[in-house]
Amino acid sequence: MFTIQTLNKISATGLSHLPATRYTISDEAAEPQGILVRSQKISEAELPPSLLAIARAGAGTNNIPVEACSERGIVVFNTPGANANGVKELTLLGLLISSRKVYRALAWAQTIKGRGDEVAKLVEKEKSQFAGEEILGKKLGVIGLGAIGVMVANDARALGMDVTGYDPFISVEAAWGLSRSVRKAASLEEIFTESDYITLHVPLNSQTEGLLNESAFKMMKRGVKILNFSRGALVDNKAIIQAAREGQVGRYITDFPEDELLGEENILAIPHLGASTMESEENCAVMAVQEIRDYLEAGNIRNSVNYPNCEMRPSGKMRLCVAGRNVPNILGSITHTIGEHGINVAGMINNHKAGYAYTIIDVDDELTEELVTQLRSIEGVISTRIIKFSL
Repeated sequence: MFTIQTLNKISATGLSHLPATRYTISDEAAEPQGILVRSQKISEAELPPSLLAIARAGAGTNNIPVEACSERGIVVFNTPGANANGVKELTLLGLLISSRKVYRALAWAQTIKGRGDEVAKLVEKEKSQFAGEEILGKKLGVIGLGAIGVMVANDARALGMDVTGYDPFISVEAAWGLSRSVRKAASLEEIFTESDYITLHVPLNSQTEGLLNESAFKMMKRGVKILNFSRGALVDNKAIIQAAREGQVGRYITDFPEDELLGEENILAIPHLGASTMESEENCAVMAVQEIRDYLEAGNIRNSVNYPNCEMRPSGKMRLCVAGRNVPNILGSITHTIGEHGINVAGMINNHKAGYAYTIIDVDDELTEELVTQLRSIEGVISTRIIKFSL
């Protein structure tokens, strides 16, 4: 039996993929092997010794101490693309409300409640103050062409926008899905200087924090519309408030309200609704559950942010999973130690990512505790795990 601790409310549809015969699910589990989480912050001190994996039902993992998990051999999963359609749809809404003053018009319309027959005349008299502009033919710059960025670019193109994308690290899979009519930008500066609208779809890290700042705004067209449905810290708040007050930024639509942004005339803060759809929550939960289940039951890794993708169909009676740092000769030391115990390898796969390595080795012989102890003494090895199959 495996014990799964749930932090936040996890969709019942997702949890239904954990059979009761093999899993105990609780929000108060003291010694879980797996944690399912959405936005609740997890501290390093809250990582129990029993923990093997954390699955975040969403894309961002800023609420998880990823580096501490890596050093403990705890695999951290996310669910890229599972909420992509929900975020894409809200981004398209952001495009429209940045151009049409609908939100102001709605608020004004409520003020004429009770005016009876005057309402129609007041509407005709005042509607000009809410005139906007169309997105057809306008230039949209998409920064980040992952699952969401590709969908936004394609749909904006279908709406008649002139779309340019920038992503020096675009995956082959994303490139296959991108419309041929989306042009490639050679640099961020090209996006900044040529776009009427700019939308952000990149992760938050040390390289992207404050990506849109004072110097970036100075390069942009006057009145540019900025959309941020990725992470609040991608945009320098102080700089964009000043740019919005001066008219350099015509409108800033963000899904991440902060106190200093609220009340600014040209800044519209949506209360983090990008993935707040029933479909997105279910998709993320199902994907997170499938990832953590495949890892716990078979040692396979897919969509981890700290360890490499590493998957193999069972090819032996027992499986050895080794997580470690990517140091010279670690794989050779592991296989040499296994060979010294007279164990025949039936199948093996090894990958590395961001300084960490992961190895799956299938065997038909018994894996002893003596062997496991020796493996753990190898330089760079962080954790080992044995899985028995019923083939």
